[in-house]
Amino acid sequence: MRIILSNSDKRPLYEQITAQIKREIFSGGLKAGDALPSMRLLAKELRISVITTKRVYEDLERDGFIETVAGKGSFVAKLSFKRITEEKRKSVINHLNAAAKEAASCGMSKKELHDILDMQLKNKEAMQ
Repeated sequence: MRIILSNSDKRPLYEQITAQIKREIFSGGLKAGDALPSMRLLAKELRISVITTKRVYEDLERDGFIETVAGKGSFVAKLSFKRITEEKRKSVINHLNAAAKEAASCGMSKKELHDILDMQLKNKEAMQ
């Protein structure tokens, strides 16, 4: 598992790590039952605090992405199709929120933003 941290990213480190692990799960890079590195090992590899990796694992477990077995470690949980779809919808909403903020910051109108989204969707449909 390769995790890249960025100091220029406005999100805290634990959010960057959590997002990248979720992305690995969604893409199939991490499959149900796969073991994650221990919190200490991940902290050492990323040169961050164990407290940060503990937060990451707690958040992932709370959200149902991993399961922790005492004395054995943390493993990727089996996700339902509904759960995966729900998470992907959240991601789309977050991206659209960021796009809307960026558009507003440069004075782009609501219509221009809609037109761009429509064009992107048409391009996607044409590729299928």
